[in-house]
Amino acid sequence: MKPPTTTSQMFCAARVLHVGLRRWSTSACLLFLAALCFLPVLPAAEKSVAYREVPIDDYDREHWAFRPRGRVPVPPTPTSDWCRNEIDYFISSALPEAGLRPQPPAPRRTLLRRICIDIAGLPPTQAQMSDFLSDPKPDAWTRLADSLLQSPAYGERWAQHWLDLARFAETDGFEHDKTRPDAWQYRDWVIDALNENMAYDEFIQRQIAGDELYPDDPTARTATQFCLSGPDMPDINLLAERRHTLLNDITSTVGEVILGLQLGCAQCHDHKYDPVSLADFYRLRAVFEPAVQPKQRKSVSTLEEKFPYEQTSHMMLRGDFQRPGPTVRPGILRVLSPPGREFVPQATQTSAGRRTALADWLVSPDNPLTARVIVNRVWQHHFGRGLVDTPSDFGLMGSSPTYEGLLHWMAGWLIDHSWDLKALHRLIVTSATYRQRSLLPPDATASDREAWNAALTADPDAALLSRYPRWRLEGEAIRDVMLQAAGHLNRKAGGLGVRPPLPDELVGTLLKNQWNVTPETSEHERRSIYVFARRNLRFPIFEAFDRPSSNSSCPSRNVSTTAPQALHLLNSEFSLRTARHMADAIRTDHSERASQIEATFLRALARPPDTDEFQESLHFLNQHTVLAGNDTDILTHLCLSLFNCNEFVFVD
Repeated sequence: MKPPTTTSQMFCAARVLHVGLRRWSTSACLLFLAALCFLPVLPAAEKSVAYREVPIDDYDREHWAFRPRGRVPVPPTPTSDWCRNEIDYFISSALPEAGLRPQPPAPRRTLLRRICIDIAGLPPTQAQMSDFLSDPKPDAWTRLADSLLQSPAYGERWAQHWLDLARFAETDGFEHDKTRPDAWQYRDWVIDALNENMAYDEFIQRQIAGDELYPDDPTARTATQFCLSGPDMPDINLLAERRHTLLNDITSTVGEVILGLQLGCAQCHDHKYDPVSLADFYRLRAVFEPAVQPKQRKSVSTLEEKFPYEQTSHMMLRGDFQRPGPTVRPGILRVLSPPGREFVPQATQTSAGRRTALADWLVSPDNPLTARVIVNRVWQHHFGRGLVDTPSDFGLMGSSPTYEGLLHWMAGWLIDHSWDLKALHRLIVTSATYRQRSLLPPDATASDREAWNAALTADPDAALLSRYPRWRLEGEAIRDVMLQAAGHLNRKAGGLGVRPPLPDELVGTLLKNQWNVTPETSEHERRSIYVFARRNLRFPIFEAFDRPSSNSSCPSRNVSTTAPQALHLLNSEFSLRTARHMADAIRTDHSERASQIEATFLRALARPPDTDEFQESLHFLNQHTVLAGNDTDILTHLCLSLFNCNEFVFVD
């Protein structure tokens, strides 16, 4: 007996192993494979006929992420007075099953710094510290959260999370890495949409079909840059290959970012684990085909409908753009739709309406994934990890939810509250779960220490939320916090990406004129989200602290600990200059040593020094001033030392 030899036979054999073993007996699978080995070799022109799409059945829909939405009951109200909202009921009812109990709230100063950096990406100002710490009213925390959510800094902070997903950069990538002149407009659109609290369903619809939905609104067309923010090679000779690559990237990105599914695995063959077929992938891809028409040596930035579009859509066998297979019609994923649902776009005078129909389906009640995925992403950035620890893979190979009931309940809550993201943030940060302490205080009781040690053993990475999980700042946030502490953060919003000076050795790796420094020096100290995003070169502090490549969607950044991080914070020109600015500002406002030390800690860590820290700092300043004879430089080094402490780059 000969083994399978053709592509079609090998594909069928793989599919049998995937589908058959879970439904048939082993002997039945072996008999089928044996019969398959004797199939005739098909001529090249007939190979497409061999594709057979496996139907979706009840077994496929049983996976937790694919189940239809339903009402999830909130656990009964516990006797404890720890809970503040429904989130806490889910957590407090589950922790005892693991022999755990939740932690009490963190100190007010810790909470203040936590929420300010979390929502706004910046440490609390002196005014915020004074107002919150002196406010005894029960709703002080809620009012603080609301003020941060209304701040322009909120959109600048949370837009970066979305830009990571959208694989945003302001250049094409590849060898020439040419600039995309209008790319910054998409970045500004995301910031503005978040600050204006655009409903998430509208946020998605505009990025998929803004030009169809609002043909007279140029910002709606800008929103469609989401689909084309990835790398591109305008100089490629074969436009057909370039278009094929762009369409596959769009389809994969929509699957990852909005649906939390790795659809890209199905561009060459049926997905090996999830119920997503090759035909599913190309049906979804066909939705975008009329809107992607690349031109030689010109970047493609926004979707632009070609209407009428009369080209036939095909599956591409083995993902090869030169091997069109069976024809397909535009459609949606079968496993996420009720049986028998038809994909019926409503054509207009200027558009076939394919993307509008897709956008409507993505946020429809029939789709169980969109709300679950965004709720998980928001949770992830508040707690350092999602309830599902694979935020762009809700499929069979992804992680199961730590608290499945809570995830489903919050998804329903978001939809019931008109897809209001700011309301979702408020729900999370006002929970007792969010306000737990992350560190055990020195004066903890024996009972508290026992509970804490139990939590470290049973919940070592705080995945069960038996305490608040500490998380490290991203490189962009570290830079912004340093500039804010120095009093030199330029809060100008929007516009072209700025290019601060780079070391000569880095500039030397680029082509000529690829990093022309922005002439206005004050622009160099704008928020990090406005730093020019070159695909082939990451800004040094961002790269040191794990900024992802913009060549693909990044759902969760790596968090490494490397020598270059410490070297950058201690020795870079930026760190030294920022520390000097901070020292100058402190000396201007405070003439006495004691007040200078306190101001240094408040600016860097949002708290005053404890007794030991104060004495060590005082000794350092007095001793080294005598030795060096330069008071300014010594205070600069105290500021620099606080930039390098663990507490500065972590949120407790």
